[in-house]
Amino acid sequence: MNQVTSQLFDAATLMGLGMVFVFAFLSLTIVAVKVLSRIAGEAAPQPVAVTTTAAPAPAPGPSPQKLAAISAAITQYKNNKKG
Repeated sequence: MNQVTSQLFDAATLMGLGMVFVFAFLSLTIVAVKVLSRIAGEAAPQPVAVTTTAAPAPAPGPSPQKLAAISAAITQYKNNKKG
């Protein structure tokens, strides 16, 4: 029974050490990312707001000519299917 207790104690010690090392590594990673983001944030130029008076972009989607061609193709398909 003493051997089992000793093994459980060793397992708990290894688990505790592992958790401490993982916690320390993740903490250092968080600190490094925050420091690097502050350094990069200061060096990055501020975006310039651009105002344009150009016409708005056309609505996305197919053009009226394509819609007409698709509609004609569907109508022709339905007429051929009936006869």
